[in-house]
Amino acid sequence: MTPFTSIDSLQQALQGAGYFADRRLATAAYLALKLQRPLLLEGEPGVGKTELAKALSQVLQRELLRLQCYDGLEQREALYEWNYAAQLLHMRAVEGRESVEEVEREVYQARYLIRRPLLQALQAPEPGAVLLIDEVDRADEPFEAFLLEYLGEYQVSIPEMGTIRALHTPVTILTSNRTRELNDAVKRRCLYHWLDYPDRERELAIVQARVPQASAALAQQVAQFVGRLRSQPFANAFQRAPGIAESVEWAKALVALDTLVVDPEVVSDTAGILFKQREDVAALTQDLVADLLRPEPADA
Repeated sequence: MTPFTSIDSLQQALQGAGYFADRRLATAAYLALKLQRPLLLEGEPGVGKTELAKALSQVLQRELLRLQCYDGLEQREALYEWNYAAQLLHMRAVEGRESVEEVEREVYQARYLIRRPLLQALQAPEPGAVLLIDEVDRADEPFEAFLLEYLGEYQVSIPEMGTIRALHTPVTILTSNRTRELNDAVKRRCLYHWLDYPDRERELAIVQARVPQASAALAQQVAQFVGRLRSQPFANAFQRAPGIAESVEWAKALVALDTLVVDPEVVSDTAGILFKQREDVAALTQDLVADLLRPEPADA
């Protein structure tokens, strides 16, 4: 159950932890807590999917467990594996003194189990854990199928020990950059939210919270410039628009450079903070920067 009595109270708590969720995202998170359902967040890289799990861990005062997915991820790396070295030592120590059945029963005990994030989440002490299954789209389809039992029933099956159910229901956040489409069976077991780039006012609030050393004018310039980078037609010039993390890092860099006004020269010098692709840095030409910095009609 959630300790928050309303969406507003959760939204305010997240804001206190430095995470500025809009109403729709706060609603999705609140319902995930209230209904005890996993929450699947999809969106472009850098929009704050992973950060939501971190913020929830903080406001709920729960341990954060992270399962980073990748191509070739195996079940044993997500759930458990046996400590074979310790088991072998035990078998050698009792060799000849116990029957095969007794040895087998002893070596498959919990003390020889190496717990990975899924099992840690199920066995976490009160009040439970926050489990982040990050970039689940990078894993393969068999791994998705393996997740279904956990996502649907908060339990897993270990052949030598039987079914292990959650002591306290974990708060489970899955993230996806949508490099491929996830299986419908995974989606059905989760609440879903598409997380987009923040609007200018929310990005401004994030920059001000994360970079308090930045002046109000500089934070405004950062939010405005990055927002325009992501807007049409400017976004068409780049392979990947800067995320919130890049906005924050850029603001920190500008403060470190004692920047008062964002101009073409400082944009060119710090382009490698906003963009991580050589082609995108090259696309940020002086003419394009001049267009991006040109005052908007309402500001003129």
